Amino acid sequence: MRELAGRRRSGVQGRRPAAAIALAGLVVLGSGVPASAQTAAGPVTRCQIADPRLPEVSGLVVVGDRMLAMNDGGDQVDVYELDGECQVLTVQSAPLDPFDPEDLAVGADGTVWLADTGDNNAARETVALLALRPDGSSEVYRLAYPDRPRDVEALLLAPDGTPYLVSKEVLGASKVYRPVSALVGSGTVGLTEVAGVEFTLTGTPGGPVGRAGQLMVTGGAVSADGRYLALRTYTDAYVWPLSGSDVAGALAAEPTRIALPEAPQGEAISFTADATGLVVAGEGVPSDVTVVPLTAPPEPAAASEAGAAADPFPGGGTGVSPIAAGVVAALIAAAVVWIGGRLRRRD
Repeated sequence: MRELAGRRRSGVQGRRPAAAIALAGLVVLGSGVPASAQTAAGPVTRCQIADPRLPEVSGLVVVGDRMLAMNDGGDQVDVYELDGECQVLTVQSAPLDPFDPEDLAVGADGTVWLADTGDNNAARETVALLALRPDGSSEVYRLAYPDRPRDVEALLLAPDGTPYLVSKEVLGASKVYRPVSALVGSGTVGLTEVAGVEFTLTGTPGGPVGRAGQLMVTGGAVSADGRYLALRTYTDAYVWPLSGSDVAGALAAEPTRIALPEAPQGEAISFTADATGLVVAGEGVPSDVTVVPLTAPPEPAAASEAGAAADPFPGGGTGVSPIAAGVVAALIAAAVVWIGGRLRRRD
């Protein structure tokens, strides 16, 4: 019997037009100052996902010479194993009915973890981590935020197995949570806030929501060797060195920012098997799976912008007055309501 993990499905119908209208004011009021980014060898398209069963890839993990991918949505849990040519080899399924799965990770024991944490309307009393074990069994682990519901599309699974959830914020001030205790298969475990990450405008094009897409976290990854962790927005990736399993400590440092190839809705991110590059993909069919090399060690990302981190629409050099900045903030607040209503998954 299928276990109910959620009540709604996911979809992208109406997402881009609504976002474009709601955020049009951002283009009018200021161009922003792009942050400095890592200069690297050019991205290379590894392959193209054309299988109609994968129209909304939001989670991707490289495992050796294979990849695991999942859709944003559906009425059951399906994880697709892909070869190096993006061809589907196998499908691992579980009799679970997710609400809005958004990201994917693989534990040291081979357990596949799905973050059923999407919440565009910020209305869920609990979210869930879904575990698909190598023996074919599955489990739902429910979690609750300490303050209020959050929309989360990024899962970071530390080397010691601790899961971290990173919120998707339209103003760029993401919060990082982890469980207060070991996960349990019955009942709900609380989450505690352990870190925060500030994202600023970069000028990198891409995504379905205009400039705000440069601030909104859509995926996360930890390298298989445990040396690095990464978060991505619709447009950029941020890479931090990781020591042990101290995810919160890693995120307190300055990351290396990498501008990603422009994509209509880029959400998935993984490290290559040898941690020398990032592998990114997004929604749509066909969808490119692209390898972005890491050719430089993590370094501070624009120290000159540190003072503007709390303001995702800095006025310096943009000609944006405090009044205009206030108007922008009001527009974004309205956009949150608009996007939340229009992006809410189909019933």
